[in-house]
Amino acid sequence: MDNLKKYNEILMDAFKVSEDELKGLEYQSIPDWDSVGHMAMTAMLEEAFDIMLDTDDIIDFSSYEKGIEILRKYDIEL
Repeated sequence: MDNLKKYNEILMDAFKVSEDELKGLEYQSIPDWDSVGHMAMTAMLEEAFDIMLDTDDIIDFSSYEKGIEILRKYDIEL
């Protein structure tokens, strides 16, 4: 599975959305992306990509697109 597909599946699983809903998805724009959902997603990403996100990156992870940008900082090609 390529990294973008893995990323998409994590967000779809964490926030119970379809792939069509990912583009433009933002923090707190849906009920499941609250602070608890955000931390669950963070843990899933860290495990799947074998990384440890910096606190600033966790806080800055405010949208689907921003998440891609942040993961690229960890040498994850999406």
